Amino acid sequence: MKYLALVYYNEAIMNAMSQQEWDALNQECIGCVENLQRSGHFVDGHPLQQTDTATTVRVRNGKLTTTDGPFAETREQLAGFYMLEARDLNEAIQLAGKIPPARYGSIEVRPVRELKAEGNLAGGKST
Repeated sequence: MKYLALVYYNEAIMNAMSQQEWDALNQECIGCVENLQRSGHFVDGHPLQQTDTATTVRVRNGKLTTTDGPFAETREQLAGFYMLEARDLNEAIQLAGKIPPARYGSIEVRPVRELKAEGNLAGGKST
């Protein structure tokens, strides 16, 4: 089963890192991905640019609007994602715990809901 591991951290803390600290963290993340690939748990993943590059899109009453920045004001910002393959939520949580930025923020783990092309939608509706 696929699980999305969303990486959150406070951008101000990351911006305060020295270049050497930042480079070391990035090398650690690269090593984490290599380990996940070797074990067959890595599906995809990418870091994101900082939130000041984000645009939020909404459609209301058929009209598209955009807003600069992220969707909501939060203490931590979405920094990237790892798409993981795991046998269950427990394994996905253990894998997410090895993602280096978890030390600076949090990793949100959510099962991926697969959509079927025809007929009903897999996984049902969730609120």
